[in-house]
Amino acid sequence: MQMDKDNYEVHVSSFDDDVATSTPLTFWQKVDRFIALDSRTEGVNSNHDLDPVPSEEQNWNTRHYALFWISDHLSVSGFRSAASVMQVGLSWRLALLNISIANLVQGFFITLNGLVGAQYHIPFSIQSRASFGYNLSYLMILMRCIVGIFWYGIQIYTGAECVQSMLYALWPSFHNVANTLPKSANITTQFMTAYVIYFVSCLPFHYVGVHKLKWLFLVKAITTPICAFAIMGWMIKEVGLGDMFNQGNTVKGSTLGWTFVSCLNSNIGSGTTLMVNAPDYSRYAKKESSTYITTFAVPFTATIITFIGVVFAAGSKILYGTILWDPLLIINNWTSPGGRAAAFFCAFSFYLSQVGLNIAANSLAAANDLNCIFPRYINIRRGQFIAAVLGSWALTPWNILTSATGFLNFMSGYSIWLGPLFGILVSDFFFVHKRKYDIPGLYDFKGRYNYKYGFNWRAFAAFTCGWVPLLPGFIPTINGSTEANEGIKRLYKLGFWFGTLVGASTYYLLCKFFPDESTYVERGIYAHEIESLESELDVEYRYGIGDANESPVWSEKKVC
Repeated sequence: MQMDKDNYEVHVSSFDDDVATSTPLTFWQKVDRFIALDSRTEGVNSNHDLDPVPSEEQNWNTRHYALFWISDHLSVSGFRSAASVMQVGLSWRLALLNISIANLVQGFFITLNGLVGAQYHIPFSIQSRASFGYNLSYLMILMRCIVGIFWYGIQIYTGAECVQSMLYALWPSFHNVANTLPKSANITTQFMTAYVIYFVSCLPFHYVGVHKLKWLFLVKAITTPICAFAIMGWMIKEVGLGDMFNQGNTVKGSTLGWTFVSCLNSNIGSGTTLMVNAPDYSRYAKKESSTYITTFAVPFTATIITFIGVVFAAGSKILYGTILWDPLLIINNWTSPGGRAAAFFCAFSFYLSQVGLNIAANSLAAANDLNCIFPRYINIRRGQFIAAVLGSWALTPWNILTSATGFLNFMSGYSIWLGPLFGILVSDFFFVHKRKYDIPGLYDFKGRYNYKYGFNWRAFAAFTCGWVPLLPGFIPTINGSTEANEGIKRLYKLGFWFGTLVGASTYYLLCKFFPDESTYVERGIYAHEIESLESELDVEYRYGIGDANESPVWSEKKVC
């Protein structure tokens, strides 16, 4: 009788290799077998998407990174930043300066932390094990994952605005759709319709895979600038340059100074997700130097987009009497037949832009994190679908984006945790381990980076010192009934710098005075060296599986 291998577990007898026994699988074992990934590296809690990038897949060069970051900023969100800063009181000049400085900082720090990926071709989730330990790193990965899912939801909200504008252009009667939702919901029936349409339309893009979506990023890079400059040209024609750029600050004195600082912190904070998970993208680099272009591409593109956003914001204040901090709100006012056609084209272009942005900057990052937490069951494709559902529906982004102030508060808020995390990662790589990691050891749960019980107390202490002092300033931003004194408020407005510097310096000092010598290596050990090192290193020590006579898992897979 032929045995159904999907319903039975086969065991080979230890007494006679020619005798096989079988045990029927339980229901849950069948479920596990059905959803588990086919992975050659299951024995070391990894899968292909989590492994060091093989040499044949290291195919990103300088051009790819430049286009990636240019494409990332060509979005509705990029245009919004200037308007949201102007709405809280800064002139267009200070808004432009503020966002330019923020993106200079972002570009440098993304490049800095991305070097570990460019050198060793590992993602952020594996990098974090070197400083936090195997088990504690999961807390950091989960926290980063949650932020990525949050951002996914925010960008889905923006994408729904694009769909809403397209519907306005196609069917003006859509303006009159009755709202059946209560005011406390912070969303209307009309917008919920657009939201559902956009969410469903994004799902096929997650299935296809980012490596097959080059055409989408190319189209985005062509059409979005055309629409942006077209809207800017129309705005200048309607308003005139003179009136548009005569607007000054609406806050004065020390309030102006601290508003500038707060906005700078918020705009830098919006990039901490990319700073932390920079290795997720830099790991595909052909050469380490290919990633250096990020330092220039980020501020250059952001400054241009910000200037266009300034024109949008300043012109809308003159035309409509209020700052429209979203360019889609501007095109919604184009109601003539020709205007509606132009509005549809612009909205569709922004739609494609948001799809590409959300995949590149958010869903892939969250999927990488989920992949590390559940490597047996979740790869990047599955992780993207999970992030899509959670970000779009569990986190209700419409409650976050109810005002420009709320948007800035949100961006500031999560950076109090990601700032210390980023500082510790950079401090560990450059100053503690001095760019020397044992890559096989990062995948071995019994290896050198286990610390004690997989928990590096030095990293935990530094992380705590970086965010706890900022908590009293953060709470009032989400709970209006709580007040903080002026000193606490001002410290919170410096939250990114405080968290990053305190986290990095505290971690370095703790490692200097209380070092864990077992984590240091004389030189970096790369993934492609695994097979060549077999004769030098004991198999059981390196792989933490079986005895020295067993075939090591890592030698069976060509990681590089």
